[in-house]
Amino acid sequence: MAYVIRKMKREDIKQVQYIAKITWNATYEGVIPSDVQENFLKSAYSDERMKQRLQYSTLFVAEVENNIVGFANFSSVREDGNVELWAIYVHPEHQGKGIGSALLQKGIQDIDGINKIYVNVEKDNQIGKTFYEAKGFEVVKEFVEEFNGHTLKTIQMVLKLKKSHIQNSAC
Repeated sequence: MAYVIRKMKREDIKQVQYIAKITWNATYEGVIPSDVQENFLKSAYSDERMKQRLQYSTLFVAEVENNIVGFANFSSVREDGNVELWAIYVHPEHQGKGIGSALLQKGIQDIDGINKIYVNVEKDNQIGKTFYEAKGFEVVKEFVEEFNGHTLKTIQMVLKLKKSHIQNSAC
């Protein structure tokens, strides 16, 4: 299956909103109540919020036959080289085909100055945890957070991209 990974454009917003909804509903069914999911999606993926994301963060989309089937949203790089991966969602019918990996790789390759990528994953999101572990992310901490009236058990994970440089000294 051929896919293309590219930077998101403003005209992609509706398709990205659709992917967010489909993926969230499939991933969190039985974990996060549907009304909590819907409230979050309406807020986090509103037209206005999507325009802000395009302006202040980095988004990539994955296309199959000119249809968006996934996306990744990275924060700006902080001074310390840390980035947050706010979202990486692939339509359930296209999961397990390398698209999520390609979206992650695109961010690593195209965003300058990254040392570490942090991601928060709901503890019961087995697909997400397995994906990130397979990519080399390690658990940093676990915490409980209030999420739109629902308590989430969250795992923060990190992927370290740069090894310490060994300085060569001339003797």
